[in-house]
Amino acid sequence: MSHFLNRLTRLLLSATVAALVLGGPAVSALEVGDKAPNFTLQASDGKTYSMSQFVGVRPVVIAFFPKAFTGG
Repeated sequence: MSHFLNRLTRLLLSATVAALVLGGPAVSALEVGDKAPNFTLQASDGKTYSMSQFVGVRPVVIAFFPKAFTGG
């Protein structure tokens, strides 16, 4: 019986994940030349910045280094 429950649990978990992924809002990738959406991020200086602060004011370069040079 535990084998059956194990398989049933996996099936229900898979169905839940599929429903969340497929039922969520459609997200499309940005293409070259697309305008960046407004977003807010914390910078390495600890301050929080929004894209809207810089639109039309100065060029923006976003560099993302996930856990660069860290052990994690």
